[in-house]
This record gives sequence, structure tokens and C-alpha cells, in this order.
Amino acid sequence: MNPNIQTWIDQLRSGDVRTLARAISTVENRAPGWSELLKALFPHSGKALVLGLTGPPGAGKSTLVDQLAHLYRKDDRTVGIIAVDPTSPYTGGAILGDRIRMQEHFSDPGIYIRSMATRGSLGGLARTTADVATVLDASGRDLIMIETVGVGQAEVDIVRLADITIVILVPGMGDDVQTIKAGIMEIADIFVINKSDRDGAEHVEREIRALQSLALRHDGWTPPIVKTVASQGVGTRELADAISDYEEHLQKENLALHKSVENWQERLLEMLRDALLEKARDLMSDGGVARYASEVAEHKCDPYTLIEEIAANLGKN
Repeated sequence: MNPNIQTWIDQLRSGDVRTLARAISTVENRAPGWSELLKALFPHSGKALVLGLTGPPGAGKSTLVDQLAHLYRKDDRTVGIIAVDPTSPYTGGAILGDRIRMQEHFSDPGIYIRSMATRGSLGGLARTTADVATVLDASGRDLIMIETVGVGQAEVDIVRLADITIVILVPGMGDDVQTIKAGIMEIADIFVINKSDRDGAEHVEREIRALQSLALRHDGWTPPIVKTVASQGVGTRELADAISDYEEHLQKENLALHKSVENWQERLLEMLRDALLEKARDLMSDGGVARYASEVAEHKCDPYTLIEEIAANLGKN
């Protein structure tokens, strides 16, 4: 192993925040050595509990993450927060709204907050979010909370990364549960009705329970519904208790391992797709894509044969 990489790992595992930030930047930006770093860190990962918090924009995800972080720190547990922000159409960077909202945590070494831009990735997660979570996990954090960008029912990628997925809904936003049930409703391990002091909270709860009655989960778990008012800290402890209950449920009959295997099946295919796509781009560098696109647009060749040929060439390299 590169001795510099080993030094990084030793410093990162000892709790050095600057090294952690540098390692995350290396992985996120795919800087030289990123792959070797992840290979070296992976054996140290797998111990943190990964929470995914998702839901429509305006549901109060950031405020709830902030309250949970406060609570877990009181219990002397270290926390890593990955806030996946919308990509700026001008700079390609994150808006960093979550960092502004959580800036009071910056003086606490037990909490590390990282904002990430989606960089055009669909599904509410940046492509490198899983790798950043691995770095945080290997650094010794007890919990990792991933707050997704809030893109509605397309936001299901989180289920392949999180141990526990929390879907946050709010009353009175104009989106009934029925309108989003085809996406994020099915991935919830825990439902949260935030801003539950508003009118309509009971209506949202009834709709969730009605949907739950239509299908049973294969793991025998019925996702609880927790009401919160995150801006006032109401319901945070109840949510933490629900998280603990599901964590205990996962430990029964190797459910946690089974879920991890399912998640890795999807993630491995995703990683393979990304690797093959990068390889294909390398093969079609120097204007190759534009040339192929021009030939297809002018009907000099068909795209189906073209893709078959490119795929065949990938196997020869």
C-alpha cells in the first residue's frame, strides 16, 4: 500500500477532522488515489448505523436531522451527516443550505457535516454518496445520517445505501400520500409526519395506515408512524426510539445481513454500470460520441448495431 495512504488512514481513524475532510474530497472529486483509499478503508467500515432521511421538499428534513444529531450527541454517540443538496445550474456545486442551517454544530468534533451536490444524478443521491458514507463509517462514526435532496417519488436510491430509511411527510402541502405512494412510500422503514401541529396531520396518518393495510412486508415489520414538530424538538426522542426498535428487529434472524446482501446486489450492479460507462467514454474520447451521434442522426448507421459494437469492444479491452 502507498505509505501516504496508510498515513491518511491512521490519521483518519484517530479522529483527525482535517484528514477526514481531505479524504472525502479525494473520493468525491475522484482525485488521484481515490480508489486505493477506498479499498484500504473498506475493511474498517460496516460498523456505523446508516440512516436515510427522504421526503418531498419542504418536509423539514434538515431540521429533523439537526434535532436527531443533538439527541445522539447527548447520548455520547458520534455522528456524520451527508446532506445531498441540489446542484447549482451555474457552478455545478451544492447550494449548501443544510450547512447554513446546521452551522451551530461546527464547534462539536463529534459531528461532521458534509454537503454534496447531486451533479446531475437522479434519485436524490450524488453518485459518490455511498463512497463518502464509507469514509465516514471507517473514520469511526457511530451513526451516519444521509439527507437526500427531496425530489419526490424518484428518490428511492437511498434504500440501497441506508440501513434504516425514514420517509418524512407533512400535512397540507398539496401532495396527498396517494400521489407519492408509487415511489418513496414503499421504501419506508419508519414514517414521520413532521409539522404535525398543522391541520391535516391525522388525515396523512390515516392514508399511511390505509396503504399499509394493502400489503405486508417480507420482513414482518410494520413501519411505525411518528409525529414530530422538528422546529420545536417535539417527537425527536420518539423517532430515536423507533429507529432503535427497527435496529433490534433487524438483528433477529439475520435480517440485517439479508438486507445488506440485497442492497449490495443493487449497488454492485450500479458500480459495474458506472465503471463500464467510464471505460466506454474513454474508448470514445476525442470526439467519438459526437461523431457517432452525427452518423446516427444522418441515418448512416443505426444506434442498436452501434451500441452492440461498442459493447463488444469493451470486452476486448
